[in-house]
Amino acid sequence: MLMGKLLAQAGLDSKKNVTWMPSYGAEVRGGTAYSMTKISDRPIASPVVTNPDILVVMNEPSLVKYESKLKPKGILIINKSLVSARHSRKDISVASIPMTDIAVKLGSAKSANMVAVGAVLKRSKLFPIKTAVIALKEMMGGREDLVALNKKAIEKGYQKA
Repeated sequence: MLMGKLLAQAGLDSKKNVTWMPSYGAEVRGGTAYSMTKISDRPIASPVVTNPDILVVMNEPSLVKYESKLKPKGILIINKSLVSARHSRKDISVASIPMTDIAVKLGSAKSANMVAVGAVLKRSKLFPIKTAVIALKEMMGGREDLVALNKKAIEKGYQKA
């Protein structure tokens, strides 16, 4: 959820039209949770994303459930640390990165989502890393230790993508 919210905030900071819609249903109990983020130069009519341009899967159930929804020529970012299944599409761009392993080496497995943010920024060129870091600082409200850790995670994800 934080990943989508951070990208939405960075989109706002970049003067883009943005929507962010988290899903907190029964998924909270261990299934696949997700959020939908739209960032556009044009007005956005609906926050619902049915066929994303970019799909980040942090676990294997998410790959199985959502891969087919990704648009042709879309970008698939996979957390290789937790996903052993192979993607099945040949019409997409794929970055398979050991996000959780990288995050653990940086000091916290919880920053795996920020490794994913870095990969998204590199592959999509939505906006520069510094825009995401500014949004991170806004969201973390004075927690400089968390900002520093997550900034490193974003940078590592960018490098690995």
